[in-house]
Amino acid sequence: MIKLNRAAIRDKIHACWIGKNIGGTMGTPYEGQREIHDIQGFSTPANVVLPNDDLDLQLVWLRAVEQHGPLAVNAALLGEYWVSFIPPHWNEYGIGKNNLRAGLLPPLSGEYKNDHWKNSNGAWIRTEIWACMAPGCPDLAIKYAYEDACVDHGAGEGTYAAMFVAAMESAAFVEHDIRRLIDIGLSKIPKDCHTARSIRLLLDCYEQGIDWKEARNRIVRDNEDLGWFQAPANVSYAMLGMLYGEGDFKKSMILAINCGDDTDCTGATLGSLFGILNGTAGIPTDWSEHIGENIVTVAVNRGALSGIPANCSELTDRVMRMIPVMLCSHNAPVSLTDDPDNIPETDTVCFGDTKVAEKLWAIPGRSVPYYFVWGSCRVIFTDQPEINPNGTVHIRLQIHNEINEPKYLNLRWHLPEGWTVSGSRKNYVLDSQASLELPIEIHASENTETINRVILEITAPGRPTVGLIPITLIG
Repeated sequence: MIKLNRAAIRDKIHACWIGKNIGGTMGTPYEGQREIHDIQGFSTPANVVLPNDDLDLQLVWLRAVEQHGPLAVNAALLGEYWVSFIPPHWNEYGIGKNNLRAGLLPPLSGEYKNDHWKNSNGAWIRTEIWACMAPGCPDLAIKYAYEDACVDHGAGEGTYAAMFVAAMESAAFVEHDIRRLIDIGLSKIPKDCHTARSIRLLLDCYEQGIDWKEARNRIVRDNEDLGWFQAPANVSYAMLGMLYGEGDFKKSMILAINCGDDTDCTGATLGSLFGILNGTAGIPTDWSEHIGENIVTVAVNRGALSGIPANCSELTDRVMRMIPVMLCSHNAPVSLTDDPDNIPETDTVCFGDTKVAEKLWAIPGRSVPYYFVWGSCRVIFTDQPEINPNGTVHIRLQIHNEINEPKYLNLRWHLPEGWTVSGSRKNYVLDSQASLELPIEIHASENTETINRVILEITAPGRPTVGLIPITLIG
């Protein structure tokens, strides 16, 4: 059991949000500019915090956890919060919300019509809330980072980048070696993904003593196929700041922002990481005094969602209240104490374990999960979720037994008039600890709508809960 001193954790979380505001405010004036910069600090006046969606969305996620509890928070619930409380429609935000409004649930909402932006920066920039509620629990942090990211990034590089950063941030509460933290982050994403490739390229440059500007340019060339404002390059710029900055907060922040591109994101995330690593003592006083404590939002519908924290101290206190709830809900091997830290080395070895991460990588982007207490069903689209008049859509159903006893299953389809289904019987036997995989074809009539919905009803004798599986098809 890892035991973390409560006061020290609070200080690190407070420093996380201060660092987030510093980096976001410092980097925002240069956002989207592709050239290498030569900044030396703030270009904004004192006591002015620039609004940043990097932090805004995490305030909404905090309310979701406070209102529903950790175990109820998943991609579907966060999707509802997206369409209710987050106004912006730019890039992947707009695509994800448009898909959600059409009835396409996550991760399909982040995958459909999103080939470019699913690799972008919208998710790894909002991971601190998950790491701070799960300090010293990187596998728990990546679980929530995945549920969050897949809403608007599906199974894209944006989701992998979120898992990488969340793992680093959670581990940074107990692990202070930067190189080790990067390795922990890499262990949580596929070795062959673009994000991992870019970070390994950066590591090679650093270990070979290559100048930071040349390292940055090599990262740019390695990401020409994805283009600008994409996660693999920008996460690598943040890591460049960590490595080449040699542990110095100011030097690291300036280096990351000077790489250009999505500068508010690279600066804000790096500031958060250093805050978690070193606490408020590690943030230069002149910079923290320049920025102050306030939180200014641009991406939250405050008229619809009340109770958003007004400053970094309030945000810190509310996160601290949720940590024991999060840890107890998942029976995590970490607890808060008023005594000094107790971090057995044997308890940190597992930080690089891949089992939890591999299960998340295996989830198809073109799929939707449904849970109904005694069972679950994942709908996997072999094709796009689209249907033409007299057309056919191929899907696979993965039905899992969630309670260890055999069951008889009854499947009943509710279809638009004239539509048919093939590949499905009415009755099945589901053994204990077993699964069914059923290839299904859905055939449309000559009449289709803009949004078409097929409902699969799954029941089991003796079980009161009915599994209702809506399958949405775009006409």
